[in-house]
Amino acid sequence: MDSTHHHAVKVLNSLIETTLDSANGYKEAAENADSSQYKTMFAQRSQKRMEITRELQAEVRTFGGEPEDDQSLLGKAHNKFVDLKAALTGGHDDKAVITEVERGEDFIKGKYEHALKDDDLPPTARQAVQRAYVTIKADHDEVSALKHSLN
Repeated sequence: MDSTHHHAVKVLNSLIETTLDSANGYKEAAENADSSQYKTMFAQRSQKRMEITRELQAEVRTFGGEPEDDQSLLGKAHNKFVDLKAALTGGHDDKAVITEVERGEDFIKGKYEHALKDDDLPPTARQAVQRAYVTIKADHDEVSALKHSLN
């Protein structure tokens, strides 16, 4: 595998790990939210993040790489996407959960934006990241608006 392909696989696999972290964070949020509206929204987000993960995994294979299929080690030890344990110990406060979800959304959005600025990323990989980013950014903006509506 040449260095361009190796770099693409590395960047994509890093995004896959973060996207899996967020999918699992949303799954946990869905299981722990009080409001049925939030339960549904979080469950749908988890499914959307798994779809993004599958698309990025397919892109890794086109470069001859082995796609990540697991959360990051850090994500497994402590889901960096959303620290729900702390938010939920206060009696399932939906606002606290939304705040943590927004923090996770800021993290994943930043990671995708960083990848899009990577001049060494091949065009097909950049297009895959850009397609995923459209969904990531829309989700981020929706959660941010939701958080501000709860203030």
